[in-house]
Amino acid sequence: MNISTHKNNNVEILHLEGRFDAFEVEAVEHWLDDVVNQDNIIVLVNLQDVDFIDSTAISTLVQGTKMLRINKGDLILCGLQETVRIIFDLTRLDQVFYIYETEQDALDAITR
Repeated sequence: MNISTHKNNNVEILHLEGRFDAFEVEAVEHWLDDVVNQDNIIVLVNLQDVDFIDSTAISTLVQGTKMLRINKGDLILCGLQETVRIIFDLTRLDQVFYIYETEQDALDAITR
């Protein structure tokens, strides 16, 4: 999996590419650990190039969300491919996360 990050105003953006599974979560966990303790930080995870996600990866996102919300921040998702979107729908996690079609849609929603 390839990981890239950048910042857009107060939004930390994490772009993932490839399989997001138990073998790859450590790098994401370390990155989240660096940002979750900041107050009022929003993390946008762009999954447009992720074609597979497993329960360990989902758990990492849920844990990140919990920690961010404690500090009055949030974790937002965008770009879910159909195979990934189905998992979020079936597990009802689409009720937990704000999910947007594109990164720009998410950024526009955040600034409103």
